[in-house]
Amino acid sequence: MKTDYRCFYCFARAYENLLAKEPISNETKRAFTCEMAQLFLNSQDGFKAPVYSRELRQIFKRYTGNHDPYIDEKRISNDLALSLYPKYKELVSQSADSFDTALRLALAGNIIDFGIHHQYDLNGTITKVLQSKLAIDHSAELQRQLRTAKMVLYLGDNSGEIVFDRLFIETIAHPNVYFAVRGFPVINDVTIDDAIYTKMDSVAKIISNGYDAPSTILEKSSVEFNEIFLKADLVISKGQGNFEGLHDNTSKNILFLLMTKCDVISEVLNTRKGDFVVKCNKMIFNN
Repeated sequence: MKTDYRCFYCFARAYENLLAKEPISNETKRAFTCEMAQLFLNSQDGFKAPVYSRELRQIFKRYTGNHDPYIDEKRISNDLALSLYPKYKELVSQSADSFDTALRLALAGNIIDFGIHHQYDLNGTITKVLQSKLAIDHSAELQRQLRTAKMVLYLGDNSGEIVFDRLFIETIAHPNVYFAVRGFPVINDVTIDDAIYTKMDSVAKIISNGYDAPSTILEKSSVEFNEIFLKADLVISKGQGNFEGLHDNTSKNILFLLMTKCDVISEVLNTRKGDFVVKCNKMIFNN
């Protein structure tokens, strides 16, 4: 994707909220902001939002000493989603189409994203996705590929959201699913700690991608992760961050599950902001 000036303002809003919570001087906050702007200017050629986000986090940590600024939000999100789990587990079990309902709930969970939203309406988003037509709907192809895949790699995105991913993985009941998490804390993205806390390890094999960008960047990921990525018959990629890292990858069968949360991604997908997307990068079936 090409550099877009709007990406800078999205990051600026997120870090304005973070800086407000940090016990550092205004001079230090100003210095960080200047460096944030300079980093953006220096990365115009080949700009990638997840890479910029990763580098920006390193600068933030240097100024504040805070290596996990969203640790409280992550626990709150996980606890909220876990409190809702029994209700939506029952909804899926009673649904006429349990696959469709669980898939839509997984999509709704994608709203939990502190990299873009300082606040979010999870219940409202669930109501919307259960009643809405998907802007891009390749769910039939997802079902078909799940039936034939011997190994599935599911790329996790955000804390809280992981609970709805777990519900979807339980519903598809595939015998060989790997669930990938970030190698280190970044924004509110899932780590191994989140996977264990939400009991994702009870339904999938947990693997770290070995890197701390809010995305899947293959050339930076671990050897172990890349081996699983290559072996997987189907990759399910959750969220905008993973989409940004993999949308131009044509070497694998990738199903992108996401809610479009910004105009930049909406324009790439030719959808509206707030739409729900199930998009296959390799259309195999015939309508």
